Amino acid sequence: MKHFILLALPVLFLSACDRDDVAAKNALTTTKAPTAQSNQAASEPAKPAALPALQTITGLAQGTTYSVKYWRQDNGIKPAALKPDIDAELARIDKVMSNYRDDSDIAVFNQQKVADEPIALNAEILDLLKISAEVHEKSLGCYDPTIGPLFKIWGFKKDSLNIPSDEQINAKRQLIGFADKLTRQADSIVKEQAGTTVDLSAIGQGYAVAKINAILQQHDINNALTEIGGEMLVTGTKPEGKPWRVGVERPAPNSKKVSEIITLTGKRQTAVMTSGTYRHYFDKQGKRYSHILDPRTGKPVEHDSVAVTVLLDDATYADAWSTALLCLGSKTGLAVANKEQIPAVFYDMKDGKLVRHESQAVATEQANWQIKRAN
Repeated sequence: MKHFILLALPVLFLSACDRDDVAAKNALTTTKAPTAQSNQAASEPAKPAALPALQTITGLAQGTTYSVKYWRQDNGIKPAALKPDIDAELARIDKVMSNYRDDSDIAVFNQQKVADEPIALNAEILDLLKISAEVHEKSLGCYDPTIGPLFKIWGFKKDSLNIPSDEQINAKRQLIGFADKLTRQADSIVKEQAGTTVDLSAIGQGYAVAKINAILQQHDINNALTEIGGEMLVTGTKPEGKPWRVGVERPAPNSKKVSEIITLTGKRQTAVMTSGTYRHYFDKQGKRYSHILDPRTGKPVEHDSVAVTVLLDDATYADAWSTALLCLGSKTGLAVANKEQIPAVFYDMKDGKLVRHESQAVATEQANWQIKRAN
């Protein structure tokens, strides 16, 4: 779950819809009854080699579910052998970066209310903060892991709306600002304000998906679809050599329809990360309040974008960028995505109609995927 209060737009694995209905007909035409000699000489056609089995692992992680579909040519690795390693890695990641347990590494960091003093952090978190810093800068500050205090005063963490005063917002904004409120050092972080906190959950699922894929690769599994809460990383193809296909749900309240199907060619691994707002919002006195807060204003965004899908080979970056681009909205976000060569699809809702926008990289990298509207 994206604890940035960004709901991952459901992305559906399509397993059977693209199977070709092919009937092979073998006809033997004879003009006379075969002799015993011809029967002996005739040989039965060789049976085709059995396709490797598509294996599936499922479980719970990060407040949602996960699934791994994979195959290997020799069928040598069964789910029962892989699942303990996957579950152990997910539990380890949870211990490092969960904001929903007091003993996680990031929670311990946040509990240290000190300023101008180095606070030790492990290398894994520091590496994620490097990615965060890059996306923060390139997204014009719209991606900001220090935004947590704003969600509290708006009530979003308790799934209720509380409209704070401008004075309350400005007070919390003194704690917000990844670029100037935190100083990263080799093995520590220095807070400018003691109350500044860090939340990495907006890239947590992407990072976890990548770590699961790394476990698969350690076992020479190069064809897989790994998913946590709708966030996906796809490698290779399905056993018969056909591409993986995923469906993107129409980003509208109460909709269960698939609006688009993304066919992934297998030429490279591809993360499919989607952030959406269309199910999480509040209406009050004729005004709609999005769950997406812009850290630069401290207030909910007011643009028309309701979802963004990003396709990158790096799942952690893809997760971060889907968050950042949804905050920016299509008008500014498309310009940023084009500048940074990020394949992204924006979905805007205008007057009840869904309007779609693609960044330039969606077309320039179409050798890696095809995106078609569902019927």
